Amino acid sequence: MQPFTAKVIEVIAAIPEGKVMTYGGVAREAGSPRAARQVVRILHSMSSKYALPWHRVLNKAGEIAISDDESRFMQRMFLEAEGVEVMEGGRINLDTYQFHPSPSVQGD
Repeated sequence: MQPFTAKVIEVIAAIPEGKVMTYGGVAREAGSPRAARQVVRILHSMSSKYALPWHRVLNKAGEIAISDDESRFMQRMFLEAEGVEVMEGGRINLDTYQFHPSPSVQGD
């Protein structure tokens, strides 16, 4: 496993219940600020294997970015079950719910 992939998994696993991060925020914390698309790929391929809270990761606008209706509904349901308010259009207020990892989770 590549070091960036391992760090992305670590960052996503550390997002607490009721909080969210953006793909770009995860990439930044993992040490590669321009790798948001790589975070998408890692989430898609490794969420099940590593039991990642995939539903806590959003696009840069704070929106649910999944286009598949069933998966989009599941993400919304999981977030709401954790107390995250999902507004019209699948948008989450990042000022309220965005997680900012402590320095111990950030890249070296």
